[in-house]
Amino acid sequence: MAIDQTQMNTTSDSVKRAKRLLLEMHFKAGVGHLGGNLSCIETLMLLFLEYQTDGSRIVLSKGHSAGALYVALCEIGVLNREELLTTFHKDSTRLPGHPPANIFCEIPFATGSLGHGVSLAAGFALSHKLRNKNCPVYCLTSDGDWQEGSTWEALIFACHHELRNLTILVDHNGWQGFGSTQDVASMNPLWNRLEGFPVNMKVVDGHNLDAIRVALDSPQDRTRIIFLKTIKGHGIPGMENTLESHYLPLTAAQYFDAMKALDES
Repeated sequence: MAIDQTQMNTTSDSVKRAKRLLLEMHFKAGVGHLGGNLSCIETLMLLFLEYQTDGSRIVLSKGHSAGALYVALCEIGVLNREELLTTFHKDSTRLPGHPPANIFCEIPFATGSLGHGVSLAAGFALSHKLRNKNCPVYCLTSDGDWQEGSTWEALIFACHHELRNLTILVDHNGWQGFGSTQDVASMNPLWNRLEGFPVNMKVVDGHNLDAIRVALDSPQDRTRIIFLKTIKGHGIPGMENTLESHYLPLTAAQYFDAMKALDES
């Protein structure tokens, strides 16, 4: 997709603004899971701002990153800032800790357990193929998703049906609920494990918008997998590459230090 420099600059500014909003809403709600949001927010923002088209689908499989999804929807006008800051993670909210079903057309599925996203995205891609619709489908997974058998089954399905319109992105930050993926169920690096599959594979810096664009714009003649080398808790002092960033909310001191770090970046 051809994007001019003005749009690139706009996206970069939007990412900075979205990170501040993400921190503020998590701090006000007093909830955790910031680490995984910060490792994939660049990718989600880029997908919604530059790659979403009529008929395309964006499926978030790593449901704990709902916050990053919500701020992306705020940037495209689906949600407003006030709702994010006052209702996120609260009783009767439209914005729970995992993406909800049947509320926003931009959220086609609730995520459920990790590992469901690729199956659902493959179904969308096959539907488009059968109807001769040239519509891309994007699915953002975590590296933890790939410890689920359903993810591998979905990849086998996608390869068998030659789903050239399906792009799977992997937030490869090296952490999961109980520790590092290396310590819990080592398959690092995942791209070595997938070498036998008939897919287009790219490995890029998941915090570099230009690198992600190049991967998304590369020719695709089969199912594509883009591995995003990322840092859990990226850019936040004391949160990078920590298990605590998965579970614990920000203290007041951490919040103000994080906002300062964003201002200085």
